[in-house]
Amino acid sequence: MAKHKEFWRTVKFTLFSASAGIIQFGSYALLYDLLRVEHWISYLVALILSVLWNFTLNRRFTFKSASNVPLAMLLVFAYYCVFTPVTTVGGQYLESTLGWDGNLVTLVSMALNFVTEFLYDRYVVFRKTIDTNDIAMREKKREAEKAE
Repeated sequence: MAKHKEFWRTVKFTLFSASAGIIQFGSYALLYDLLRVEHWISYLVALILSVLWNFTLNRRFTFKSASNVPLAMLLVFAYYCVFTPVTTVGGQYLESTLGWDGNLVTLVSMALNFVTEFLYDRYVVFRKTIDTNDIAMREKKREAEKAE
């Protein structure tokens, strides 16, 4: 049962991350390709928008956490205090110095973000509060009623 639950947790995270990716890539493309805003500014704005979306959906529906939202956001902020400078500086280097396409740089950053953030959210941010919100409690109640 636990493996089944983790499988679906991973599927949900993937789907919500894909939706956040669409938000990130779309807002990046709007800023970078259409408005010609520098890569690093376009990337940061797009990243912030996708993080807010992804955090909100994954806390509520993937990890079903009733955790202290400000504390959880602080932990996510700590992750991005490391991730963002690395990918912003690295992305700017790849784009401006090595001549990589900014869209390719963004896709690589998004893939790195997907893997590392899932692990960080699962084992750091929501580790002790998974399946504690109202949705999880209703599911547990239904499972208990079925077992009776």
